[in-house]
Amino acid sequence: MSKKIIVVGGGAAGMLAAYFAAEAGNKVALLEKNEKLGKKIYITGKGRCNLTNACDVEELFLNVKSNSKFLYSAFYGFDNSRVIDFFESHGMPVKVERGNRVFPVSDKSSDVIFALQRALKEKKVEVSLHTEVSKLCYEKITDKKADEEAADKKTELKITGVILKDGTTMAADAVIVATGGLSYPSTGSTGDGYKMAEDAGHTVTECTPSLVPFNVKEEWVKSLQGLSLKNTAISIYSGKKKLYDDFGEMLFTHFGVSGPMILSASASIKQSLIKQPLDMYIDLKPALTHEALDKRILREFEEAKNKQFKNSINKLLPAKMIPVIIELSGIDPDKKVNEISKEERNRLLMLFKKLPVTLNGPRGYNEAIITKGGIKVKEINPSTMESKLVNGLYFAGEVLDLDAYTGGFNLQIAWSTGYLAGTSAAV
Repeated sequence: MSKKIIVVGGGAAGMLAAYFAAEAGNKVALLEKNEKLGKKIYITGKGRCNLTNACDVEELFLNVKSNSKFLYSAFYGFDNSRVIDFFESHGMPVKVERGNRVFPVSDKSSDVIFALQRALKEKKVEVSLHTEVSKLCYEKITDKKADEEAADKKTELKITGVILKDGTTMAADAVIVATGGLSYPSTGSTGDGYKMAEDAGHTVTECTPSLVPFNVKEEWVKSLQGLSLKNTAISIYSGKKKLYDDFGEMLFTHFGVSGPMILSASASIKQSLIKQPLDMYIDLKPALTHEALDKRILREFEEAKNKQFKNSINKLLPAKMIPVIIELSGIDPDKKVNEISKEERNRLLMLFKKLPVTLNGPRGYNEAIITKGGIKVKEINPSTMESKLVNGLYFAGEVLDLDAYTGGFNLQIAWSTGYLAGTSAAV
């Protein structure tokens, strides 16, 4: 006999949960409070949607920051290769870029949504937009068989449906909550699922924004707004203690720094940064040693020996950065290159290898890619995503206390937990 299953939240986890719940022939209703599905997917990866990472499955676990062991069944049940197969079989070819990041060939996140919508239509999932759930409905288990199951599972409740904001009650045999976290509240992620979980007796851990850009103290950073640096390295210190280092891509903004390297750093050092400012050093030429870079600078100076300093380093730096480096070096921009002293050249060299910026705080939920914290995973069955407290209640995606580094890993969590919740609820 087919079941009636309600999925609350039409994001990545919710759509995949609805698809797999319906695949088994169940009647599935997907309820989304926004005017369209996948609103957050539209803005991920700068509108390109980094939908997973093509690394080995073992590496997926290494890139999960919180509760990676909980994801064993989810990741092995629906791994990154199955994510790729799913989208390609629904008419969306993918490509793999640097760092094994997987994107649609079209570079359009909207194509990810279209593929998911096609999949939902194919399985006859009933999608209701502008439909907000205000609370879950449950009842105490009374029949003997259920009581035996309850004794085993330490639960006394079973789900019966949901109540909508307009007061309508919708009955269901199973409910999957996939309402997201608190990041990008403009997309509808306003913590609704946390309240539903708490009302059902679940614990919600402390939630903070994660994968966030940083504010920077120095005013010169603003003049570099929009400048993206590739193949650079950063190291972040608290006093003399190194907290983090990385190599990759970063971006200057009107308030400070962002980009993949910075967002990944925030997953590790955000708590330290909340307590006090931290020192970050940018290595603009990580492939060159001090000696090799000095020789390179000397070569440029030799070619431009009769030019003014301000016109001599255009082969070494992006144009936008030249005025900033000149000012920080303290070298007169109009000085002839052949008059620059060794001491001045060393100052320039140090700026290339160790450009200092002061990080003075993380940005908030409006710019956070994900939420750190969520529903305590010890209260969820990792083999099914079912609540250990309420029969027939499942959770998937960012609403759970799971978060990972940037690179497609957080969406992989959404797909995998959505799959597991959908297939488990369907049984």
